[in-house]
Amino acid sequence: MGKDRGRYTYTMRYYLADGIYPRWETIVKRISQPQGAMRQLFAMMQEACRKDVERAFGVLQARFNIVRVPTRGWSDEDLYYIMKTCIILHNMIIEDECDIPANECSAAQLETDTSNTCCQVSRDPNEEYAQFMLNRQRIRSTEAHNAIRNDLIEDLWSRVGELE
Repeated sequence: MGKDRGRYTYTMRYYLADGIYPRWETIVKRISQPQGAMRQLFAMMQEACRKDVERAFGVLQARFNIVRVPTRGWSDEDLYYIMKTCIILHNMIIEDECDIPANECSAAQLETDTSNTCCQVSRDPNEEYAQFMLNRQRIRSTEAHNAIRNDLIEDLWSRVGELE
């Protein structure tokens, strides 16, 4: 983290999102009515990326219950390993299903159904909760939201110019 784009230094990850989310530092909302070529390109690219991620995440949520549960108290490292593990397991299941004849596929899907699986992580909440509350206050910055979106738009536009 700590990337310096334009005039603002970014110390947190940010996520592409649609219009229902608030204007926070960690959320880059779509531009509903983009004005100008730069903003139109950004809106088109953001929407394409967001849809790809939504589809992939939906597949993982359908297969693994742990991806559906709230994660606010978990560390970035925990989330990284959980998602990486789910992706690896998903790919292994898909590979394995390719070797199964079509008439046996439904039985194999029943064996790999994890919808009833429950997972809880136990940890000392004091220090992590205090850090969580500090981060929660920081991310609610509308100014940071606007700065990061504008910097991303300019960065994308400059990359398109380099390709031409």
